[in-house]
This record gives sequence, C-alpha cells and structure tokens, in this order.
Amino acid sequence: MGDQKETDPMQKYVCEICGYVYDPAQGDPDSDIPAGTKFEDLPDDWTCPVCGADKDSFVPED
Repeated sequence: MGDQKETDPMQKYVCEICGYVYDPAQGDPDSDIPAGTKFEDLPDDWTCPVCGADKDSFVPED
C-alpha cells in the first residue's frame, strides 16, 4: 500500500556540476573508496574526483 520506493544499494549518483557518475560497484579507487561502497556510506568529506564538489552536489541517477 502506498509508495514504497526502496533505496537501491547500487544506486548511481551524478555530480550536477561536472556530470561525474559515482558507481557503487566500482567505488572510487583514487580516494581509497572500495568497490561496493554505497553513496550514503561515503565519508562526509568525500568530494567529486573530477571537480571537487561535495556530496550535496550529487543526485541519484535515473
């Protein structure tokens, strides 16, 4: 009943500034983020590896 949208643990997120896509299946090896790390579990000080934007600049990819 109702709108039960579950969070996909492998949901990709896109940087609204530069278009970089964070893929949890790949992680971010340059920042020592291992594959399988959900976007929500990234450190608060993680930034976009391309443009340096913070996590607030990312939105879920459709």
